[in-house]
Amino acid sequence: MNTPAHLLLGAACFARPATSKLLLAALFGALLPDLSLYVLAGGALFLFDLPPAYVFGELYFSDLWQSIFAVDNSFVVWAALLAAALWSRQAWAIAICGAAILHLALDFPLHHDDGRAHFWPLTSWVFESPYSYWDRHHGAHWVAPIEAAAATVSAGVLWKRQLPVWAASFVGALLVAELWVVRQWLFVFGG
Repeated sequence: MNTPAHLLLGAACFARPATSKLLLAALFGALLPDLSLYVLAGGALFLFDLPPAYVFGELYFSDLWQSIFAVDNSFVVWAALLAAALWSRQAWAIAICGAAILHLALDFPLHHDDGRAHFWPLTSWVFESPYSYWDRHHGAHWVAPIEAAAATVSAGVLWKRQLPVWAASFVGALLVAELWVVRQWLFVFGG
């Protein structure tokens, strides 16, 4: 899934009640599995001025990058952290870990040839789903609209919780970003 959808779904599921602390924790947790990709790709693209085809065609699949992705995309790691959060009864920690696990659960079936080692450190096996959230050759033409609908419903759920103005505006910005990205996947890159 696209990151804005992860943020909206994670917040809708784990920012209850919609206090600023829980909302920020859920948003942060939903972002964490993608954060290393943004840092690595952003550095490669903008600091080192590497071409996108090299970054996403070579570096993304390199052993080093995949090793990093394995840590922050591991069900095993996040389950252990969630167990600690539940044991400590810290709502903010539960929101972070729950949103991260939801992110992984939604990514797992939607990455065709660009998945992650979701069961690290037990195994480096990567599931190659028959479906993709972005690749039209693997169902994105129907996955992406479902994703956009889920993001829209999640935004509506969050707005019904009477968020502070800053949070409601941020939710709106995330929804616009999600709908724009889905449009790009389907109509610009969807040949």
